[in-house]
Parts: sequence; structure tokens; C-alpha cells
Amino acid sequence: MTDTEAESGRRRAAPPPWLLSGLRPRPSTPIARAAVVRASIALAAPLAVGFALDRPAYGALVSMGALSGVIGDTADAYRMRVLNIAVPQLFGALGIMLGTLVYGTGWTAVAALTVVGLVSGMMSTIGAIASVSGLLLLLNAVVGAGLPMPDPWWVAPLLLTVGGLFVLALTLLAWPLRGKLPERVAVADTYLAVADLLEAAGTDAYEERRQAVTQSLNTSYDLILARRARYHGRSNAMVRLLAQLNVVIPLVEAAPAVHVRRRPLPDAIPAAVRDLAAAVEESRTDDPALTLLAPDLPAARAVDAALRHAAAVVHKADPDPYNVDDRLGRPAALGVRVRRTTRAVLFSGASWRYGLRLALCIGLAQALTSLIPVPRSYWVALTVTFVLKPDFGSVFSRAVLRSVGTAAGLVIAAPVLAEVPIGWWDVPVMVVLAALIPALTAKGYAFQTAAITPVILLLSDLLNHQGVHLVLPRFLDSLIGCAIVLVAGYLLWPESWHVRVGHRLADAVADIADYVACAFEGQGAGGPDGPETTTIDGTTTGGESTAAERVRARRRIYRDLSVVRSEFQRALTEPPPVGTRAAAWWPLVVAVERVVDAATAARVRVDHGAPEPPAEEVAAIRRQLRELADGIRAGEDLVDVRTEVPGDDRGVLAPLRQEVAAARAIASPQP
Repeated sequence: MTDTEAESGRRRAAPPPWLLSGLRPRPSTPIARAAVVRASIALAAPLAVGFALDRPAYGALVSMGALSGVIGDTADAYRMRVLNIAVPQLFGALGIMLGTLVYGTGWTAVAALTVVGLVSGMMSTIGAIASVSGLLLLLNAVVGAGLPMPDPWWVAPLLLTVGGLFVLALTLLAWPLRGKLPERVAVADTYLAVADLLEAAGTDAYEERRQAVTQSLNTSYDLILARRARYHGRSNAMVRLLAQLNVVIPLVEAAPAVHVRRRPLPDAIPAAVRDLAAAVEESRTDDPALTLLAPDLPAARAVDAALRHAAAVVHKADPDPYNVDDRLGRPAALGVRVRRTTRAVLFSGASWRYGLRLALCIGLAQALTSLIPVPRSYWVALTVTFVLKPDFGSVFSRAVLRSVGTAAGLVIAAPVLAEVPIGWWDVPVMVVLAALIPALTAKGYAFQTAAITPVILLLSDLLNHQGVHLVLPRFLDSLIGCAIVLVAGYLLWPESWHVRVGHRLADAVADIADYVACAFEGQGAGGPDGPETTTIDGTTTGGESTAAERVRARRRIYRDLSVVRSEFQRALTEPPPVGTRAAAWWPLVVAVERVVDAATAARVRVDHGAPEPPAEEVAAIRRQLRELADGIRAGEDLVDVRTEVPGDDRGVLAPLRQEVAAARAIASPQP
């Protein structure tokens, strides 16, 4: 055998890349020491109290509730953490109550859990908190229907809720001791990201820095804007942070104009932005001191004007709370949002499809374990609940990684269940096992499963006293659950085999076409501050309103493209052909982001002295983008398109035309 043949054989024998990526721990992921300590106390203390009161089952149930709180505590800001922990606990209590009521009822339990699975799946399409709430609703319903709970029926829901509230109380103990507002730190981090972006303008590092800015802006707006309806006008700190975040937008918009000219900015500009980041984090209100050279080009003038305005706002103590433009629109009242969300879920095809997928798999799992004598069969449906979460990543990868993680967790659990008798020794063992959950969760899904499995088995043993005999049946149950998900929740649904974000990418490209029209086509009527201009939705309004609309449109496009990028990254973890097809489309996603940058850069240059582009050139670019969007929608195999965009090679739209042509070339089939 030749060396080439031997090497080829080794490549064929190696695990596929999508599996290796899931089994490889995420690099440079810091371990939150506070979360490790909190998990150990939250899960071990209830066991100690239960043994002291001679009620180990009660202690186990409180620890189960605490386990849900530990898993759900993923946010940074304390107000978000309260919601992330408290809201899912309410649905978890409802789930355990429903499960307890149908325990031992046979096919009635199968039907009830199938309906709960439908509701849980539809809830998961609403958002992050609703997704975790739906998960706990179904998870606890499965546990309640599969394990005997203490009488009366309200005891188990109460104890699980106490466990979740215990985690919340431990979390809030650190609130008075926190050094800085998480929202303030997030805004300061956004300024630092913008400083890095300006420093990278004109270099190959620009694209990576721009993505970091987009993610940082999304995080900061999520922390502040989502709660503006509650704090607006009553929390000066939130209003000031919102104003500081808004004024960083012009700096972000000016960066592409600098980048396309390939002329790096003076070091004093990124340094000044970093000084603003320190001022934000320290909440300084002294007079800003900017020492900047006079700008000579439109792009440099845009950066200079944006930086001076940002410095004035950052150092201003009390911005007018009634003159703050949130750039994304103020959130509607709670009742309005609830009605909109309910209507959106009930009339969404994607919501019903996911709900039906989950309901089908839960129904099959419960029916199978009802027909076949599987001891403690709740673990099959439990596996289905954890694995079939498309909003958490690739279903196929999660099924495989769940099997691997469960096997590793059982290796840890087996000696514990075999050698540690039920009693006080369970408390120090739980201290160690609970600490592994936050430590390993950051490393990946397989590692999280390996950490959670022994904890669940130890708590289950306190309820059913099966000891080490739990290990092998639980592994077989996990394999059965993963097989059900792969067949009934993946292979039977054709949408699982396709890159599911093609239409969303096409919508983003169409929005970019409208953004180009909003930015340039309306200016011929009266200039940037003229009486009437075209908006993103085709209506007409004043120039100042159009400027704000452009900012909102650009932020929406970048946010949508950020979601598209995340979806593609998830698709890349799928096995062929989905992963292969996503990899082929990936360059187009990057090219579309560059088109938005180029359009923004052109608009900024026009605002700061560059001549207006001809209307026919704007119309040609818009037509090219529309055709690109139509080509993306046409199918998985992108159609051939025209790549020549006429125009002045030295005009303000020249970089934009180049980026559009590049995107069209990427979308075209290679000869």
C-alpha cells in the first residue's frame, strides 16, 4: 500500500468534521467561578436539609428545581437573570403538576404529554426565555408522569419552585456587591469594539472587527432597549446609557467609508474612542478633551464629526429623557406585545411545524414505552425533550452528541451510585458534581450533557432507590430517544435537509436594495434635508425623518444578517448534504454584509461633501440587488446573473458597485 493510499484510508476512518467540532471543547472559554460556587450550594444545600429533616425525597425535588435554575442562568444583567430564572420556573411548576396528575394513567398520560409537547414546541419559537420556559414545561411534565411524587399533588410543584427561587436568591445576593452596571459595561465594551473597528479600517482585520461590533451592539441594545418601556423617564442611568449607545451609531456608519479608501486613521482617533469607553464605564461627567488633526477627506470628516458629537453626549450628565431616539423604536405596551406574540405564534407555519415535530416525537416515545416494558421509561421522552431543540443548534448533531455525553456521564455516575450509599455522603458528592455543570456547559453540548447526567441520576436515585441498576437502562433509553428524534423529528421532515435561511438572506438583500433607494434615490427632490424623500417602505417623509429611518433600516439589516450568520453556522454542523450546502453559501453571506458596509460608506461620504451619485447608477445597483434576491429565492442552486454594473469608476458608488458585482459573481455558478 502506498503512502497516499494509507493517508486516504486514515482520512476515511477519521470522524467527520461536524462531529469533531462538537466534541472539541470551545477554546479560551472562561469559567465563571461565581456560577460554580452557586451551583454547588444550590444543589447540595437542599439535600442536606432534606436529610436533616428525614425527607430526602423533598430535598431531591428542591435540588431538581435548583438544577433548572442553574441551567437557565445564562444572562449577565441582573434584570435579565431574574426573568431567565423566575419565568421558566413557573412553567416548570405547571409541568410537574400536569405530569403528577396523569401519573400511572397509561394512554391518558401519552395524550396529555403529546399536547404539552405541541404547546412547548410552539412556545420555543417566540424567544429565548419562552424557549427555556417551554423546555421546562415539557421536561417537568415528563418527569412528573414518569416518577412517583409525594402526596398531595401540590407538593412537587411547590418544592421545584422553591429550588428555582433558591438559585435566584443566591444570584441576587451579589447584586448589592456588583462593581458596575452590566448595561454600562456592555455599552463601554461597544465603544471598545468600535475603537478596534476604526483601528482596523483599511486592513484585513476589518471584517472580523465589524462582526464583533454588530454582536456588541445587539447585546447592548438587548440589555437596554428591551427594558426601556419600564425605565424610560424614571431611570436616569438607563436613559443616559441609551443616549451614549445611540451616538456611537454614526461612528459605526463612518467606519466603512474609511475602510473602502484603504487609508488608516490616525492613532489618536481609536485612542479617543477608548477614552470614551472608559468615561462610559466610570460614568464620568467632566469636560471632554479631544486633540484631533483637522480632517481632509469626506470619510475623515464623518469620523471627526461623529467622534466630537459622541464625546459631548458621553460626558453630558443628564440627557433629555424625552429627546432620545432609540433607533429601533420604543417597545410597545406589555399587553400589545402579548397579543402580537400570541397571534404570531398561532398563525406561524414554522411554529406549528416545530410544535408538531416535538409532539410527534413525544407521543412516539410515550407510546413506545407504554407498549414495551421499559423500566423508568420517562428517560426516553426526557432525551427527546433535550435533543429536539432546533433553536439550540443542529438536531442531528445534538442527537449524536447527546449519546456521547450521556455515555460519558454514566461513566461518572456508575461508581457514585455503586459505592456511595444514600445518605449524608450524597451531599459532598453533589457539591463536586454540581460544580461541573457551569464549568463544562461553556465547553459545548456534549460536555454539558456529561455533567448533567450524573446529577439527574443521583437525584432520581433518591426518589426511586434503584442505585447502580439505573445506569445501563438509562443509556439504552437515551439511544432510543435519540433514534426517535433522528427518524421522526429529523428525517421525516424535508426542511431538515435544507439550508433553512435562504429566504431570510434573500429578504435581507431585498431590504438592502430598498436601503439604497432610501439613501440615494430620494435626494434628487430636495437634498438630504429636503421636504420630501423616499423611505425604506416606499412612503415619503421629511429629510430628518429619512435620516433616522436609514439608521433604523441599517440596524435591522445588520441584525437580520447576524441571525442569518448564526443560522448558517448551525447548518455547518449538520452532516452532508446540509452542511456541505451551507459551506457553499457561506461566502455569499459575507459578500452581502460587505454590500451593506459599502452602501453605508457611500451615504456617509455624500453627507460630508461628496457629490450625489447619478439616479441611473442608483437604479442600476438597486436592480442588481433585486435580481440577486430573486436568484437566492429561486432555489438551492443559485441561478446565473449579470455582474456588470455601469457607473463612474471614480464616483462615490464605485466601491458599492464592486461589492455588488462580487456578490453576484459569488452567487453565479462556477464554470
